[in-house]
Amino acid sequence: MLLNCVAYQDGRKLADIKPDEISDYVSRPDCFVWVALRDPGPGELAAMQHEFDLHELAVEDARHGHQRPKIEEYGDSLFAVLHTIDTADGQINVGEVDTFVGPNYLLTVRSHTEHGFANVRARCEREPHLLRQGSGFVFYALMDAIVDRYFPVLDALENELEAVEERIFSGNSARSNIESLYELKQKLMTLKHAAGPLLEASGKLHGGRVPQVCAGTQEYYRDVYDHLIRINQSIDSLRDMVTTAISVNLSLITLQENETTRRIAAYAALVAVPTMIAGVYGMNFKNMPELSWDFGYPLALVIMAALDGIAFYRLRKAGWL
Repeated sequence: MLLNCVAYQDGRKLADIKPDEISDYVSRPDCFVWVALRDPGPGELAAMQHEFDLHELAVEDARHGHQRPKIEEYGDSLFAVLHTIDTADGQINVGEVDTFVGPNYLLTVRSHTEHGFANVRARCEREPHLLRQGSGFVFYALMDAIVDRYFPVLDALENELEAVEERIFSGNSARSNIESLYELKQKLMTLKHAAGPLLEASGKLHGGRVPQVCAGTQEYYRDVYDHLIRINQSIDSLRDMVTTAISVNLSLITLQENETTRRIAAYAALVAVPTMIAGVYGMNFKNMPELSWDFGYPLALVIMAALDGIAFYRLRKAGWL
């Protein structure tokens, strides 16, 4: 589905145009066309390939989707795959934006994501002195918007980790804590898959041999690169904290099991003392001491209670009860 098709020249919007008018505008000097597609069919992509002379391999990647984040150079044009990360009901949704960037065009193909980039278009149109730099600046603005959307997701995951840590020390179910931590680790891995490859790819846009379409905008791409460094470092730190939280949770389980084992052993010791005495006097031998005493039975009970009282005091003092 075609969302927008707009022509720009000298940093200002000329007009909303029809797809069959694209060739008339891209031939003008200092003019470029920005086309936005959403979940396009093969016919729409084929038409854009014909209009902009897109590379066949890049079009094939955009047609099939589910690509790893990357930025590839084809002659004087670029093909970029960017992942969008959105949260809904505590779950992470991954979308894809395939972007074709040339000297006189920018084509975005959006799939599996509901959030558009109308704010990016508005931002570019508010800054004609930057939009005058052409499609290279628009590509930066698009990358910057996608990367900035990672920060709220990262903050939400950090808050989720803090909530799980509080439950760990509040005596909540250990099983549910571990399940929550592993789910959180999966979400961090999903975010890492989006931001990690993009860090290396974006580094080629501001240092060394910069692609021609990005010439003059290196400092802007360096800003995106710095954001990606922060995001990746935060992801790695959170993953380490999740691993530590899992270890702490397992340690608490072990301590709880040891505490239970000690209590069982202590109670077994208290039962063992009277059981031993009663077992001795339960043997049917004729000549046993105190069998003929009037106070033999009460005395045996007193001895049992005294020994159990001493054992209970010692075990309680040792922290076993």
